[in-house]
Amino acid sequence: MTAADLHTLTGAYALHALDDDERERFERHAAACADCAREVRELSAAAARLGLAVTVSPDPALKDQVMRRITTVRQEPPRTVSPGELRTVGARRRRPSRWALAAALAAAAALGGTAVWQHERAQDAQNAQEQARRAERRADQVAAVLTAPDARSRTTELPGGASGTVVVSRSRDRAVFVASRMAKPPGGKVYQLWFDEAGTMRSAGLMDPGRGTGAVLMEGPVDGASGMGITVEPAGGSRSPTSAPVALMGLPA
Repeated sequence: MTAADLHTLTGAYALHALDDDERERFERHAAACADCAREVRELSAAAARLGLAVTVSPDPALKDQVMRRITTVRQEPPRTVSPGELRTVGARRRRPSRWALAAALAAAAALGGTAVWQHERAQDAQNAQEQARRAERRADQVAAVLTAPDARSRTTELPGGASGTVVVSRSRDRAVFVASRMAKPPGGKVYQLWFDEAGTMRSAGLMDPGRGTGAVLMEGPVDGASGMGITVEPAGGSRSPTSAPVALMGLPA
């Protein structure tokens, strides 16, 4: 695969359609190609917005079910009543029937349920949109570090044939960790990143346990950190490392 071929993979990368080898090669390419990094951000944002444009339609079989039920319900024939029964019927008509009340309550409940369903769908769409905005902002921040004029990187080998690269921009005071083929953490565990400040470890966020390859914006400023580490922690992370480090590496000067 040539460099020219890698330029054509922005769309497939944004839609997670590359295999592990192609994704790894493209991410190394995008780390040094501002045009591809920008195009990936734009395509990822567009894909997220398209994902929000979803409508929910009733089951097509619903109409058939209703029409079929109509044909099976017998209509009661008219009957004659005596004068005494007429007075009783008149009295009944002056007060709501139990069935009418039940029907009204059922209709109100159905309308209320529809309103709740619509509210929940709208809330889901709003939450998804906010998540897309956060993902877009995070992608912009990652790209800003990777493409910064003073960006410096350092790569180390990780267990199982994986590798990790930390990219630091001192002018932005931020760092990005790029993982490649890291094994999934054990069930209920997560990889946690740390800044090493003279032996004191400061949390720099969690990695997505479902992705062993990808770029992660490390949380917080680089500040006085001279290195970083990775540990395996309980889901949700820890205040301080609770396991032996998977990796320790110095930050690029």
